[in-house]
Amino acid sequence: MSPELDVEALLADRGTRIVVCCGSGGVGKTTTSAALAVRAAEAGRTVVVLTIDPARRLAQSLGLTRLDNVPRQVEDVADGRLWAMQLDMKRTFDEIVESHSSPERSKQIMANPFYQSLSSSFAGTQEYMAMEKLGQLRLEDTWDLILVDTPPSRSALDFLDAPQRMARFLDGRMLRLLIAPARAGGRAYLKVVGAGFALFARILTKILGAQVLSDVSAFVGALDTMFGSFRERAEATFETLKRPGTAFLVVAAPEPDALREASYFVDRLGADEMPLAGLVVNRVQRNGVPELSAQRAEAAADSLEEMEAEPLTAAVLRIHADIAARARRERQLIGRFAKAHPEVAVREVPALAGDVHDLAALRTMGDALAAVKG
Repeated sequence: MSPELDVEALLADRGTRIVVCCGSGGVGKTTTSAALAVRAAEAGRTVVVLTIDPARRLAQSLGLTRLDNVPRQVEDVADGRLWAMQLDMKRTFDEIVESHSSPERSKQIMANPFYQSLSSSFAGTQEYMAMEKLGQLRLEDTWDLILVDTPPSRSALDFLDAPQRMARFLDGRMLRLLIAPARAGGRAYLKVVGAGFALFARILTKILGAQVLSDVSAFVGALDTMFGSFRERAEATFETLKRPGTAFLVVAAPEPDALREASYFVDRLGADEMPLAGLVVNRVQRNGVPELSAQRAEAAADSLEEMEAEPLTAAVLRIHADIAARARRERQLIGRFAKAHPEVAVREVPALAGDVHDLAALRTMGDALAAVKG
Protein backbone atom coordinates (compact mmCIF):
# COMPACT_ATOMS: atom_id res chain seq x y z
CA MET A 1 0.00 0.00 0.00
CA SER A 2 1.34 3.42 -1.00
CA PRO A 3 1.98 6.14 1.60
CA GLU A 4 -0.55 8.98 1.57
CA LEU A 5 0.49 12.23 -0.06
CA ASP A 6 0.14 15.06 2.48
CA VAL A 7 -0.81 17.96 0.23
CA GLU A 8 -1.63 20.24 3.16
CA ALA A 9 1.88 19.86 4.61
CA LEU A 10 3.44 20.40 1.18
CA LEU A 11 1.64 23.72 0.69
CA ALA A 12 2.24 24.85 4.28
CA ASP A 13 6.00 24.26 4.06
CA ARG A 14 7.55 27.69 3.46
CA GLY A 15 10.61 25.97 2.10
CA THR A 16 8.54 24.80 -0.86
CA ARG A 17 8.84 27.58 -3.46
CA ILE A 18 7.93 25.82 -6.72
CA VAL A 19 5.34 23.10 -7.33
CA VAL A 20 5.25 21.62 -10.83
CA CYS A 21 2.13 19.70 -11.86
CA CYS A 22 2.94 17.33 -14.70
CA GLY A 23 1.35 14.41 -16.48
CA SER A 24 -0.32 13.50 -19.75
CA GLY A 25 -3.04 15.58 -21.36
CA GLY A 26 -6.63 15.54 -20.14
CA VAL A 27 -5.93 14.39 -16.58
CA GLY A 28 -6.80 17.64 -14.78
CA LYS A 29 -3.40 19.32 -14.38
CA THR A 30 -4.88 22.78 -14.86
CA THR A 31 -7.66 22.37 -12.31
CA THR A 32 -5.27 20.67 -9.88
CA SER A 33 -2.82 23.59 -10.20
CA ALA A 34 -5.60 26.14 -9.70
CA ALA A 35 -7.09 24.31 -6.71
CA LEU A 36 -3.68 24.05 -5.06
CA ALA A 37 -3.03 27.75 -5.74
CA VAL A 38 -6.34 28.85 -4.19
CA ARG A 39 -5.80 26.64 -1.14
CA ALA A 40 -2.22 27.83 -0.62
CA ALA A 41 -3.21 31.50 -0.94
CA GLU A 42 -6.06 31.09 1.53
CA ALA A 43 -3.61 29.42 3.92
CA GLY A 44 -1.41 32.54 3.86
CA ARG A 45 1.02 31.94 1.00
CA THR A 46 1.65 34.57 -1.70
CA VAL A 47 1.05 32.55 -4.85
CA VAL A 48 1.30 32.81 -8.62
CA VAL A 49 -0.03 30.03 -10.84
CA LEU A 50 1.32 29.73 -14.39
CA THR A 51 -0.75 27.77 -16.88
CA ILE A 52 0.25 26.71 -20.36
CA ASP A 53 -3.22 25.36 -21.13
CA PRO A 54 -4.65 27.26 -24.15
CA ALA A 55 -8.24 26.33 -23.24
CA ARG A 56 -8.45 29.34 -20.84
CA ARG A 57 -10.28 27.27 -18.20
CA LEU A 58 -8.09 28.69 -15.45
CA ALA A 59 -9.25 32.26 -16.12
CA GLN A 60 -12.90 31.21 -16.05
CA SER A 61 -12.59 29.21 -12.86
CA LEU A 62 -10.78 32.06 -11.08
CA GLY A 63 -13.39 34.59 -12.18
CA LEU A 64 -11.02 36.49 -14.47
CA THR A 65 -12.05 37.74 -17.88
CA ARG A 66 -8.69 36.86 -19.41
CA LEU A 67 -5.17 35.67 -18.70
CA ASP A 68 -2.02 36.63 -20.55
CA ASN A 69 1.75 36.76 -20.15
CA VAL A 70 1.56 39.16 -17.18
CA PRO A 71 0.50 37.92 -13.71
CA ARG A 72 -3.00 39.16 -12.86
CA GLN A 73 -4.22 39.47 -9.31
CA VAL A 74 -7.26 37.42 -8.28
CA GLU A 75 -9.12 39.83 -6.03
CA ASP A 76 -11.67 37.35 -4.67
CA VAL A 77 -9.07 35.03 -3.12
CA ALA A 78 -7.23 35.66 0.16
CA ASP A 79 -7.20 39.48 -0.03
CA GLY A 80 -5.35 39.41 -3.35
CA ARG A 81 -2.55 37.00 -2.40
CA LEU A 82 -3.12 34.99 -5.58
CA TRP A 83 -1.97 35.88 -9.09
CA ALA A 84 -2.55 33.91 -12.28
CA MET A 85 -1.10 34.03 -15.78
CA GLN A 86 -1.11 32.10 -19.04
CA LEU A 87 2.08 31.60 -21.01
CA ASP A 88 2.36 33.49 -24.30
CA MET A 89 5.35 31.72 -25.81
CA LYS A 90 5.93 34.24 -28.61
CA ARG A 91 5.74 37.22 -26.26
CA THR A 92 8.15 35.48 -23.86
CA PHE A 93 10.60 34.88 -26.72
CA ASP A 94 10.23 38.54 -27.77
CA GLU A 95 11.03 39.63 -24.20
CA ILE A 96 14.25 37.58 -24.26
CA VAL A 97 15.31 39.20 -27.53
CA GLU A 98 14.45 42.69 -26.27
CA SER A 99 16.35 42.25 -23.01
CA HIS A 100 19.52 40.91 -24.67
CA SER A 101 19.90 43.20 -27.67
CA SER A 102 19.56 46.81 -28.75
CA PRO A 103 16.19 48.17 -30.00
CA GLU A 104 17.52 48.15 -33.59
CA ARG A 105 18.77 44.57 -33.32
CA SER A 106 15.55 43.46 -31.63
CA LYS A 107 13.50 44.91 -34.47
CA GLN A 108 15.70 43.17 -37.02
CA ILE A 109 15.39 39.79 -35.29
CA MET A 110 11.63 39.97 -34.74
CA ALA A 111 11.00 40.94 -38.37
CA ASN A 112 12.88 37.87 -39.60
CA PRO A 113 10.52 35.20 -41.08
CA PHE A 114 12.52 32.35 -39.55
CA TYR A 115 12.30 33.93 -36.10
CA GLN A 116 8.55 34.45 -36.50
CA SER A 117 8.12 30.75 -37.26
CA LEU A 118 10.51 29.66 -34.51
CA SER A 119 8.89 31.79 -31.83
CA SER A 120 5.29 30.76 -32.58
CA SER A 121 5.18 27.21 -33.86
CA PHE A 122 8.57 25.47 -33.69
CA ALA A 123 8.52 22.11 -31.87
CA GLY A 124 9.78 22.56 -28.32
CA THR A 125 9.35 26.35 -28.21
CA GLN A 126 6.40 26.18 -25.80
CA GLU A 127 8.24 23.96 -23.32
CA TYR A 128 11.42 26.07 -23.56
CA MET A 129 9.46 29.27 -22.95
CA ALA A 130 7.65 27.69 -20.00
CA MET A 131 11.08 27.15 -18.44
CA GLU A 132 12.06 30.73 -19.32
CA LYS A 133 8.94 32.17 -17.70
CA LEU A 134 9.41 30.02 -14.61
CA GLY A 135 12.97 31.30 -14.30
CA GLN A 136 11.76 34.90 -14.63
CA LEU A 137 9.09 34.46 -11.95
CA ARG A 138 11.60 32.89 -9.58
CA LEU A 139 14.07 35.75 -10.04
CA GLU A 140 11.39 38.38 -9.36
CA ASP A 141 10.97 36.94 -5.84
CA THR A 142 7.52 38.55 -5.54
CA TRP A 143 5.80 35.27 -4.68
CA ASP A 144 6.77 32.69 -2.08
CA LEU A 145 5.07 29.90 -4.05
CA ILE A 146 4.97 29.35 -7.82
CA LEU A 147 2.62 26.69 -9.20
CA VAL A 148 3.28 25.50 -12.75
CA ASP A 149 0.77 23.72 -14.95
CA THR A 150 2.99 22.04 -17.56
CA PRO A 151 2.20 22.08 -21.30
CA PRO A 152 -0.22 19.59 -22.80
CA SER A 153 1.79 17.37 -25.11
CA ARG A 154 2.02 13.88 -26.52
CA SER A 155 4.47 12.98 -23.79
CA ALA A 156 4.80 14.50 -20.35
CA LEU A 157 8.55 14.00 -20.70
CA ASP A 158 8.64 16.86 -23.24
CA PHE A 159 8.61 19.43 -20.43
CA LEU A 160 12.01 18.20 -19.26
CA ASP A 161 13.50 17.32 -22.65
CA ALA A 162 12.37 20.06 -25.01
CA PRO A 163 14.03 23.07 -23.32
CA GLN A 164 17.47 21.51 -23.55
CA ARG A 165 16.83 20.37 -27.13
CA MET A 166 15.77 23.92 -27.99
CA ALA A 167 18.81 25.41 -26.27
CA ARG A 168 21.14 23.03 -28.10
CA PHE A 169 19.49 23.96 -31.40
CA LEU A 170 19.79 27.71 -30.82
CA ASP A 171 23.34 27.36 -29.55
CA GLY A 172 24.30 24.56 -31.91
CA ARG A 173 27.08 23.99 -34.41
CA MET A 174 24.76 23.79 -37.42
CA LEU A 175 23.34 27.27 -36.86
CA ARG A 176 26.86 28.60 -36.35
CA LEU A 177 27.85 27.04 -39.67
CA LEU A 178 24.91 28.71 -41.36
CA ILE A 179 26.16 32.13 -40.28
CA ALA A 180 29.67 31.51 -41.58
CA PRO A 181 28.97 32.49 -45.22
CA ALA A 182 27.75 35.89 -44.07
CA ARG A 183 30.88 36.39 -42.01
CA ALA A 184 33.43 35.15 -44.52
CA GLY A 185 31.71 36.50 -47.59
CA GLY A 186 30.81 34.58 -50.72
CA ARG A 187 33.52 32.69 -52.62
CA ALA A 188 36.22 33.39 -50.05
CA TYR A 189 34.16 31.42 -47.55
CA LEU A 190 34.01 28.37 -49.79
CA LYS A 191 37.80 28.35 -50.08
CA VAL A 192 38.06 28.39 -46.29
CA VAL A 193 35.63 25.59 -45.46
CA GLY A 194 36.35 23.40 -48.48
CA ALA A 195 34.23 21.39 -50.87
CA GLY A 196 32.60 19.25 -48.17
CA PHE A 197 30.61 22.06 -46.64
CA ALA A 198 29.94 23.62 -50.03
CA LEU A 199 28.16 20.40 -51.00
CA PHE A 200 26.31 20.44 -47.68
CA ALA A 201 25.19 24.03 -48.28
CA ARG A 202 23.97 23.19 -51.79
CA ILE A 203 21.93 20.26 -50.40
CA LEU A 204 20.43 22.49 -47.70
CA THR A 205 19.53 25.06 -50.32
CA LYS A 206 17.72 22.42 -52.38
CA ILE A 207 15.84 21.10 -49.32
CA LEU A 208 14.97 24.39 -47.65
CA GLY A 209 15.11 26.81 -50.55
CA ALA A 210 17.45 29.73 -50.97
CA GLN A 211 15.10 32.21 -49.23
CA VAL A 212 14.60 30.05 -46.13
CA LEU A 213 18.34 29.45 -45.86
CA SER A 214 18.92 33.18 -46.22
CA ASP A 215 16.35 33.92 -43.51
CA VAL A 216 18.00 31.41 -41.16
CA SER A 217 21.45 32.85 -41.82
CA ALA A 218 20.21 36.40 -41.25
CA PHE A 219 18.43 35.34 -38.04
CA VAL A 220 21.53 33.63 -36.66
CA GLY A 221 23.68 36.60 -37.60
CA ALA A 222 21.38 39.01 -35.76
CA LEU A 223 21.22 36.65 -32.78
CA ASP A 224 24.95 36.05 -32.58
CA THR A 225 25.50 38.12 -29.44
CA MET A 226 22.92 35.99 -27.62
CA PHE A 227 24.56 32.63 -28.34
CA GLY A 228 25.25 30.73 -25.17
CA SER A 229 22.61 32.49 -23.08
CA PHE A 230 19.85 30.16 -24.26
CA ARG A 231 21.65 27.07 -23.06
CA GLU A 232 22.78 28.75 -19.83
CA ARG A 233 19.28 29.85 -18.84
CA ALA A 234 17.74 26.48 -19.68
CA GLU A 235 20.38 24.71 -17.64
CA ALA A 236 20.00 27.16 -14.73
CA THR A 237 16.24 26.62 -14.54
CA PHE A 238 16.73 22.87 -14.90
CA GLU A 239 19.11 22.94 -11.93
CA THR A 240 16.62 25.04 -9.92
CA LEU A 241 14.04 22.30 -10.45
CA LYS A 242 16.43 19.76 -8.93
CA ARG A 243 17.17 21.71 -5.77
CA PRO A 244 15.28 21.60 -2.44
CA GLY A 245 12.34 23.98 -2.58
CA THR A 246 10.90 22.43 -5.74
CA ALA A 247 8.29 19.67 -5.66
CA PHE A 248 6.92 17.72 -8.62
CA LEU A 249 3.37 16.43 -8.47
CA VAL A 250 2.56 13.86 -11.12
CA VAL A 251 -1.13 14.11 -12.03
CA ALA A 252 -3.02 11.22 -13.60
CA ALA A 253 -6.50 9.88 -14.17
CA PRO A 254 -7.38 6.31 -13.12
CA GLU A 255 -6.96 5.10 -16.69
CA PRO A 256 -4.35 2.73 -18.17
CA ASP A 257 -2.68 5.23 -20.53
CA ALA A 258 -2.57 8.05 -17.97
CA LEU A 259 -1.11 5.86 -15.23
CA ARG A 260 1.38 4.35 -17.67
CA GLU A 261 2.52 7.87 -18.55
CA ALA A 262 2.67 8.72 -14.85
CA SER A 263 4.88 5.69 -14.28
CA TYR A 264 7.25 6.80 -17.05
CA PHE A 265 7.41 10.27 -15.56
CA VAL A 266 8.11 8.98 -12.05
CA ASP A 267 10.98 6.91 -13.46
CA ARG A 268 12.33 9.89 -15.39
CA LEU A 269 12.15 12.22 -12.39
CA GLY A 270 14.05 9.65 -10.39
CA ALA A 271 16.70 9.27 -13.09
CA ASP A 272 17.17 13.06 -13.18
CA GLU A 273 17.15 13.29 -9.37
CA MET A 274 14.15 15.61 -9.43
CA PRO A 275 12.23 16.04 -6.13
CA LEU A 276 9.01 14.06 -6.53
CA ALA A 277 6.35 14.85 -3.92
CA GLY A 278 3.89 12.22 -5.11
CA LEU A 279 1.04 11.25 -7.41
CA VAL A 280 -2.41 12.85 -7.59
CA VAL A 281 -5.04 10.59 -9.14
CA ASN A 282 -7.98 12.69 -10.27
CA ARG A 283 -11.61 11.75 -10.84
CA VAL A 284 -11.50 8.49 -8.90
CA GLN A 285 -14.86 6.72 -8.83
CA ARG A 286 -16.13 5.82 -5.35
CA ASN A 287 -18.53 2.98 -4.60
CA GLY A 288 -21.14 4.54 -2.34
CA VAL A 289 -22.38 1.13 -1.15
CA PRO A 290 -19.23 -1.02 -1.02
CA GLU A 291 -21.05 -3.96 0.58
CA LEU A 292 -23.17 -4.32 -2.59
CA SER A 293 -20.91 -5.69 -5.31
CA ALA A 294 -21.45 -5.16 -9.02
CA GLN A 295 -22.31 -8.85 -9.46
CA ARG A 296 -24.95 -8.82 -6.72
CA ALA A 297 -26.49 -5.62 -8.04
CA GLU A 298 -26.68 -7.07 -11.57
CA ALA A 299 -28.24 -10.28 -10.26
CA ALA A 300 -30.83 -8.34 -8.24
CA ALA A 301 -31.69 -6.20 -11.28
CA ASP A 302 -32.09 -9.34 -13.41
CA SER A 303 -34.47 -10.87 -10.86
CA LEU A 304 -36.64 -7.75 -10.68
CA GLU A 305 -36.84 -7.53 -14.46
CA GLU A 306 -37.80 -11.21 -14.73
CA MET A 307 -40.61 -10.58 -12.25
CA GLU A 308 -41.53 -7.40 -14.14
CA ALA A 309 -41.45 -5.59 -10.82
CA GLU A 310 -39.85 -2.36 -9.57
CA PRO A 311 -38.41 -1.18 -12.92
CA LEU A 312 -37.00 1.98 -11.31
CA THR A 313 -35.21 -0.06 -8.62
CA ALA A 314 -33.80 -2.35 -11.29
CA ALA A 315 -32.47 0.65 -13.23
CA VAL A 316 -30.85 2.07 -10.08
CA LEU A 317 -29.23 -1.29 -9.37
CA ARG A 318 -27.74 -1.39 -12.87
CA ILE A 319 -26.35 2.11 -12.46
CA HIS A 320 -24.82 1.04 -9.15
CA ALA A 321 -23.38 -2.08 -10.83
CA ASP A 322 -21.69 0.09 -13.47
CA ILE A 323 -20.26 2.41 -10.81
CA ALA A 324 -19.07 -0.47 -8.65
CA ALA A 325 -17.43 -2.21 -11.61
CA ARG A 326 -15.68 0.99 -12.63
CA ALA A 327 -14.51 1.64 -9.07
CA ARG A 328 -13.10 -1.90 -8.91
CA ARG A 329 -11.22 -1.48 -12.21
CA GLU A 330 -9.75 1.81 -11.03
CA ARG A 331 -8.67 0.28 -7.71
CA GLN A 332 -6.83 -2.42 -9.66
CA LEU A 333 -5.09 0.13 -11.89
CA ILE A 334 -4.02 2.29 -8.95
CA GLY A 335 -2.90 -0.85 -7.15
CA ARG A 336 -0.66 -1.81 -10.07
CA PHE A 337 0.95 1.62 -10.00
CA ALA A 338 1.49 1.33 -6.24
CA LYS A 339 3.06 -2.11 -6.64
CA ALA A 340 5.46 -0.79 -9.28
CA HIS A 341 6.27 2.37 -7.24
CA PRO A 342 5.72 1.52 -3.55
CA GLU A 343 7.77 4.54 -2.44
CA VAL A 344 5.57 7.12 -4.22
CA ALA A 345 3.00 8.88 -2.03
CA VAL A 346 -0.48 8.96 -3.56
CA ARG A 347 -3.51 11.19 -3.11
CA GLU A 348 -6.79 10.11 -4.71
CA VAL A 349 -9.28 12.84 -5.57
CA PRO A 350 -12.86 11.56 -5.90
CA ALA A 351 -14.80 12.43 -9.04
CA LEU A 352 -16.81 15.60 -8.44
CA ALA A 353 -20.47 15.87 -9.33
CA GLY A 354 -19.87 18.54 -11.98
CA ASP A 355 -17.14 20.38 -13.88
CA VAL A 356 -14.69 22.60 -12.03
CA HIS A 357 -15.60 26.00 -13.43
CA ASP A 358 -15.59 28.46 -10.50
CA LEU A 359 -13.90 29.27 -7.20
CA ALA A 360 -16.39 27.23 -5.17
CA ALA A 361 -15.55 24.10 -7.19
CA LEU A 362 -11.81 24.83 -6.90
CA ARG A 363 -12.18 25.06 -3.10
CA THR A 364 -14.07 21.75 -3.09
CA MET A 365 -11.29 20.16 -5.11
CA GLY A 366 -8.72 21.72 -2.77
CA ASP A 367 -10.48 20.08 0.18
CA ALA A 368 -10.31 16.74 -1.62
CA LEU A 369 -6.61 17.20 -2.35
CA ALA A 370 -6.00 17.97 1.32
CA ALA A 371 -8.25 15.07 2.37
CA VAL A 372 -10.59 17.37 4.30
CA LYS A 373 -13.86 15.60 5.09
CA GLY A 374 -16.89 17.34 3.66
